[in-house]
Amino acid sequence: MSVRPLARTGRPLRIGLTGGVASGKSTVASALRALGAAIVDADAIAREVVRPGGPAYQGVVAAFGPSAVGPDGALDRKALAAHVFADEAARRRLNAVTHPHIRRRMAEEGARLTASPESPVIVFDIPLLLDTTDGRDLDLDGIVVVYADDGTRLRRLTARDGISEDEARRRVAAQVPLEDKVKRADWVIDNSGTAAETQAQVKRLWQTLTERAGTRPESGG
Repeated sequence: MSVRPLARTGRPLRIGLTGGVASGKSTVASALRALGAAIVDADAIAREVVRPGGPAYQGVVAAFGPSAVGPDGALDRKALAAHVFADEAARRRLNAVTHPHIRRRMAEEGARLTASPESPVIVFDIPLLLDTTDGRDLDLDGIVVVYADDGTRLRRLTARDGISEDEARRRVAAQVPLEDKVKRADWVIDNSGTAAETQAQVKRLWQTLTERAGTRPESGG
């Protein structure tokens, strides 16, 4: 997408943050939070909507059966993840059940932060932003993609989740190629290098975003 023409209003800047599995998006989100951004965390909301009593819990159990439920009554997220990453139809089924609830809660949180701003910049941290939606329903002013090369991502994923390289490759392949997301980004953070290099890029991005925060996109622009 292209950053739209800006005009002065009082609304905080609304930025989408995404990447690929193990590209380091959460690291960048944490750094932006530390610098002062308000974060709307899609992963946290996803956990909220599927917990027992949550709006998507019964739908997931109905779609995947008792094997999706752990001994404590909560969803067995690890087993469910292994299943849906190995089965595209199952992944689509899970997304169809959970994503409407996640999007609604994200929109509600975005509206709350807009009405009572905690920061001039709201970052919507959404792993599947460019896989399942373009964020148009969130009225984003721009998209940041966190990039890391496939070799780096595979190493991180196997170390982080304790899975085989074959399983890691399946999880990477289950998402839209990261290079395609980069083409649609307004800003890119390359997280293939050192932590210090990534932090320097995040600080430059934050300076850009805060400079833009006094101006807003024209409606319909």
